[in-house]
Amino acid sequence: MATPTPDTRNLTRWLIGVAMLVALILAWLHRDQFDPIRLEAWIRDWGMAGMALFVAIYALATVLFLPGSVLTLAGGAMFGPWLGGGLSLLGATLGAGVAFLIARHLAGEWVAQRAQGMTARLLTGVEQEGWRFVAFVRLVPAFPFNLLNYALGLTRIRFDHYLLTSLICMAPGGLAYAWLGHAGREAASGSADAVRAGLWALALLTVVLLIPRWIRKARAQESRITIARLREMLNQNNDLVVLDVRDAADFVGENGHLPGSINIPLPELEARMAEVRRIGRPLAIICHTDRRSTEAIRRLEAQGIGPLHLVLGGMKQWRQEGLPVER
Repeated sequence: MATPTPDTRNLTRWLIGVAMLVALILAWLHRDQFDPIRLEAWIRDWGMAGMALFVAIYALATVLFLPGSVLTLAGGAMFGPWLGGGLSLLGATLGAGVAFLIARHLAGEWVAQRAQGMTARLLTGVEQEGWRFVAFVRLVPAFPFNLLNYALGLTRIRFDHYLLTSLICMAPGGLAYAWLGHAGREAASGSADAVRAGLWALALLTVVLLIPRWIRKARAQESRITIARLREMLNQNNDLVVLDVRDAADFVGENGHLPGSINIPLPELEARMAEVRRIGRPLAIICHTDRRSTEAIRRLEAQGIGPLHLVLGGMKQWRQEGLPVER
């Protein structure tokens, strides 16, 4: 089989880019027709093939940045909460996979220009955590869903890991919205099951809204380490760097600092972010106690830098335990 030449690949990228642009323009021009009532009437005309058509429309909508929540609500109303939720999830997963492959193989530069600040954080997160980071950004809506599908294609995560993780982690939200669509249909028809369907929808939506909070708390707890754990990590992991965010006078003063630690005072942190990036290793953040180091971690995480560990007790606890310091 002949290997495509660079000119052939460039032509393919150009044709696909033009096709996507035309599709986006058409989707925007006909956005007023993108509502559940019209969609349901059209799909029902297709009979049993309507399910496959629904999945295809959902996948295409995901690629074209159209709102998936509208389709999920429609799926729940048309096919019921479980089948509608499953079809919506299948369509969203297929669309997410297509967007990922387009970014990875055809339109990487275009995606990078539009993702901008997302790219660095995603690259760093996937490099350090792999599929666990994909699960995190799927469950915690830190980035726009449709753009995230493309942006993750710029990372080095395996496609099968990305697709399976996306499928699993999009399921709670997909089922919740499908139940909401089903509950709306039941209420509109005056069904006796409307109350039960509404309670199911409310319960699932509550869980979906609480999941990001639970995950953030779990990740925050995981990143907190004691002085004993810090010593253990420094002995076992030569890659760990201690970043001291106290003022320079405190760093070299009588209280001293950890041997081998780096000092970047908190007020200077944002201006010296490029310097922190160049470290390229896991960071243990320390200050006098925990106040400044907590704020430093917040700022570093916002820039996609990590892994990060908050040293509980700080230099105060380090000295109380009689551990060595440099001045």
